[in-house]
Parts: sequence; C-alpha cells; structure tokens
Amino acid sequence: MKTKQENIFSSKTLSYFLQLAETMSYTQAAQILGITQPALTQQIKKLERTVGAPLFYSVGKKLHLSDAGYTMLDATHQIYETLNRAADEIQQSTSATQGEISIGILASIEDRVFNQFAVRYFLKHPGIKLIFHMLTRKEIWERLENNTIDLAIMYLPDESIKNWKPYESRKILTENLLFLHHNQEWAKRKRIRLKDTLDQQWVTYPPKYYLNSLIREAYKNALIDKPTSVAHFATPFQLFKFSNRTGVATALPMSFVLAHLDEKAQTTWTALFEPEISFDLAFVFRRDKDQIPRIENFLNSFDSYLEQQDYISRLTEISRKG
Repeated sequence: MKTKQENIFSSKTLSYFLQLAETMSYTQAAQILGITQPALTQQIKKLERTVGAPLFYSVGKKLHLSDAGYTMLDATHQIYETLNRAADEIQQSTSATQGEISIGILASIEDRVFNQFAVRYFLKHPGIKLIFHMLTRKEIWERLENNTIDLAIMYLPDESIKNWKPYESRKILTENLLFLHHNQEWAKRKRIRLKDTLDQQWVTYPPKYYLNSLIREAYKNALIDKPTSVAHFATPFQLFKFSNRTGVATALPMSFVLAHLDEKAQTTWTALFEPEISFDLAFVFRRDKDQIPRIENFLNSFDSYLEQQDYISRLTEISRKG
C-alpha cells in the first residue's frame, strides 16, 4: 500500500507545483491545468506540509518562490531530467521503423515542406506514427522540457533561453526575410533599404512573435523607427493574403515565398532587406534524442528529402535574384 508521503510526491502533484512556479499565479496555473483554484491551493498546501516549509510567499498581489521553493524546484527538475534520460536510453535500443515521433512546429512557420515530407515518410515507413503539433514558442520549450515532444521545428537564435545545456539543435536552412510590397516604382529592386520601407503601411506578426521581434531589432540597430503596423496575424499565409488584398507591405520568410510563388498577386513584388535580416530554421531536441533510432532515421531522411527536392538551392536562387 502506498503511504501518504509517496502519494504527495506523485507526478500529478509535482506537475501542479511546476506549473505554479512557472506562472506565479494560482488563477493562471489552475486554468492551464484544467482544475479549480481551490483544488490547486489544496495540493500545494499538502506538499508544503509534507516538506515542512512554505514553498511560496506573497508580497502584495505578487507570488514568489521561497528558499524552500527554489530547492524543491531544482529537485523536481532533477527528477524529471533523470526520468527523461532513462526513457531516452531505453528508446535508443528500439526499432528505427516502429513507434511514434511527436513534433512541435512553431505556428508562424510555413509548414508545406514538412507536410509533403510527412506523406512520403509514411508511405516508406508505415510503422512510424508522426504526430504534429502547431505551438507557440513558449509551448514548444515547455514540451521539450517535459519530454512530451521529440523534436521542435523553430527559428534560432532564441535569446529567451539562457540554458542550452539540455538541448541540441540541427540547422535545416538559413532563411532571409523578404519585403513584400506593391510599389511599382520598386518592382525591379532586388534589395531595399530599411529606411525606405517606413513610407509603407505594414501588416506584421503579433508583437511578441519571433519574426516581429527580429524585425524590430533590425530597425533598432539601424537607428530608425520600426514600421507602422495596421494589423497583426499569426501565420505567414494570413499575412500574405492580407497584404495581397489590401496593398499594405509585409515581411515573410523565403521558404514561404518559394512555396506560394504562383499565388502572388501581379502587383506584388519582393526584395531583400538591406542590410539582410536572416535567421536559422532548425530542429531542436533534448540532448542525445537524435541517438534514438527512429529519430535519427527521421532526421537523416528529412535531410535527404531536401537534397532530392533541391530545396535549399532554390531558396538560394531566390536570394540571388531578389
């Protein structure tokens, strides 16, 4: 029979503690966990009675971790890290052609090439179940930390993550942002200076999205104001359609432009920024995850697929032509 102390250190209780430590809000943590706030409060108090010290304290309306809370947080992370490492070691002896691969894709990424690859991969490896999730950047890092996704597809560098020790990355390609506009006088321009784009109204990603932050940083470094945005959308396709139909400017990754060349309006032209705004599209995963046979096979197969499609060369050609 399980003791009371063993029950209080269950995975569920520790996950409640981690979520509260992440949000520092009982209301928000309870909403994310799908439980009532009193139920969450009760579990945290039980955990505090078990360890014999308060794990949180409040200053006004703001919640903070106590010294005991920091100790508990570190111990909980170590527990999950040990379990995740054990799971990965066990899986390293499994088949390359059986099992599941869970993949988180940043919601703002053009996913056509990944969808096309998934079809081919399934036809060749029907014993592998691919599970795709469209996620925010925060959700991706949470699921990587909790080992609930095997791979993430996202943009790098990511300054929001200070501790890269548990993770590795594998570059897919280097992207450039293209300026999409409807100014016929600029139709033959291959490149456009940042300051020239300020005369245009823009549609952009939401303020906290990676590419929006990247654009703002580029203009800040050039010592000029950021573009004026009349609307925000979460996906490149939404930006593309809004720009085509309203005549406002936008900025999109080359990979998206390549995938949708035949859908551009006749009055839509593209140009590289001067200076260029570039970033990497990459797989991110927990350290040594790529040693699991089915993950290793998937990553190598994707590399081969890009080579067969001449995908990177086509992006390079767009960059050269502007």
